[in-house]
Amino acid sequence: MGNIAEVVSKAVESYQKDPTRLLDVIRDVQDALGQVSDEAIVQIGHLMNLSKVDVEGVVTFYHFFSKSPVGKYTVYLNNSAVAVMMGRGAIAKAFEKEVGCSFGSLSEDGKIGLYDTSCIGMNDQEPAAIINGVVFTNLTEKRVKELVTGMKAGRNVSDMVKDLGDGNNQSELVKSMVKNNIRQRGSVLFAPYESGSALRKAVAGTPEDVINEIKNAELRGRGGAGFPTGMKWDFCRRAQGERHYVVCNADEGEPGTFKDRVILTEIPEMLFEGMAVAGYAVGAAEGILYLRAEYMYLKKFLEKVLDDLRKKNILGKNAGGKTGFDFDVKIQMGAGAYICGEESALIQSAEGKRGEPRNRPPFPVQRGYGGYPTTVNNVETLCAVSRIMVEGGKWFASMGTVQSRGMKLLSVSGDCDKPGIYEVEWGITLEQLLKTVGGSGAQAVVIGGPSGTIVGKEAFGKKVCYQELGTGGSVIVISKKRNLLEIVHNFMEFFIEESCGWCVPCRAGNVIITNKLEKIMAGNGTKTDLAELESWCKIVKGMSRCGLGQTSPNPIATTIANFRSLYEEKLKKVEYETGFDLLKSVQESCKVANRKPKIEGH
Repeated sequence: MGNIAEVVSKAVESYQKDPTRLLDVIRDVQDALGQVSDEAIVQIGHLMNLSKVDVEGVVTFYHFFSKSPVGKYTVYLNNSAVAVMMGRGAIAKAFEKEVGCSFGSLSEDGKIGLYDTSCIGMNDQEPAAIINGVVFTNLTEKRVKELVTGMKAGRNVSDMVKDLGDGNNQSELVKSMVKNNIRQRGSVLFAPYESGSALRKAVAGTPEDVINEIKNAELRGRGGAGFPTGMKWDFCRRAQGERHYVVCNADEGEPGTFKDRVILTEIPEMLFEGMAVAGYAVGAAEGILYLRAEYMYLKKFLEKVLDDLRKKNILGKNAGGKTGFDFDVKIQMGAGAYICGEESALIQSAEGKRGEPRNRPPFPVQRGYGGYPTTVNNVETLCAVSRIMVEGGKWFASMGTVQSRGMKLLSVSGDCDKPGIYEVEWGITLEQLLKTVGGSGAQAVVIGGPSGTIVGKEAFGKKVCYQELGTGGSVIVISKKRNLLEIVHNFMEFFIEESCGWCVPCRAGNVIITNKLEKIMAGNGTKTDLAELESWCKIVKGMSRCGLGQTSPNPIATTIANFRSLYEEKLKKVEYETGFDLLKSVQESCKVANRKPKIEGH
């Protein structure tokens, strides 16, 4: 704990008063002071030439920032559906018992704070929590007691990590207990790879040659939307602007997704080289890796990887040995906001602002980071680019299906014997996948995360590909012992929490449909309620401003479509009449106002 003025001044100066680094400044202030108070907000604004409103707006927008004290030790326990399935409830009670306070509050001495948080990218090893940036997985009540005892004794959280995970999790710069759980390796991502080979191949031709190779591969974005990568790069390259940017979206916040975590841990060189290839193709000199706050534990390791790539001349001046091609990458940390997975919101956040989606058009390829043409690509997409440059577009396109070429990395979790990462060829059936992961007894599968689709046994014969069952990577297996509607409710609470609040359909609509869901789950709903629930889902999807609201009703909408009986069996067998006569009710007021009531239909 230090003097506020000194702490703020040091933080601001360390980032050269750059307004795009506002999130980093705020994070440093909070780490030093345990909060970002009103006084700190005013001083940050003053030194960075920003208004108090600008700074406070950022502080209050992100989950991991707080104006109130958060404690010397901050415990963020994942409350996503899979965490709940794996025993999160008992772990939460154990923390509350040992610390002596409930979640959302501080211990009496102000030393330990307990907080709920959304999916932290550890669904294959739940229950999991982040304590002062350190990840703890597979928590038990006994382990909770040990951790709290250590915190009360003032121990360093890093020293409380016992067994380290595999691969680079054992690196001196990581030292994490997180396990990679790579269950199946394919020929695109996890095959042997020579660092530098992709960029050398790229710069040997023209930028147009690179774009054409990606188009020949028919590579579609691996983040979920599936937009053709070559087409996006072509648009970006042709867009007018003094400079162009490459942004890598490493903000995988979709509950059930953790594939990017493994890529960042084990093959970051392949990712950064893919960014360099993209930079050459679109005419960019700078790349930005937007890394979610939950993966802060990887930052030092990734910075070392970047330094090594600069020494090898894969990044930096004359990158890849190409005279005149200067390209480098910087890391920008997020601060906890699911909405920042949407590319325009991510750009806003990378610029040091609230992560609110922008109106489109213009699209990021026209006016993105700093107002310049920007291509935003997913982690897996950029790794695939590196492989395509080495093996060729035709090789890549020979795998998968007609509309879904290549291979796909899946994050599988939930009720299965072997949760983890699977690199599969597009076109594998859900039934084949369930057999591989040990989830054959499933009643349902959440494909694509909460914003995707929840399907039942009748769909298990369908293929995992864009034309049948598309996914950004998340696959959650739900066994017959689970109450599916409770999982749906968990998903809806997630969307309510993560909505940026900009537009009414998403901000209010998700609350309305969740309340209606709760009414039905409690056994108080009727057929009319179910019909209204379906109607409201369409309204929210159709009228929301960005992808969050346009997909947030999916957990309800797809379960009504595929598991309608679960809703119908909870409905009352009677329909209620309101007994309300609108015409009669307005007669007195109309008499006072001396006008005739005009009611539609009368």
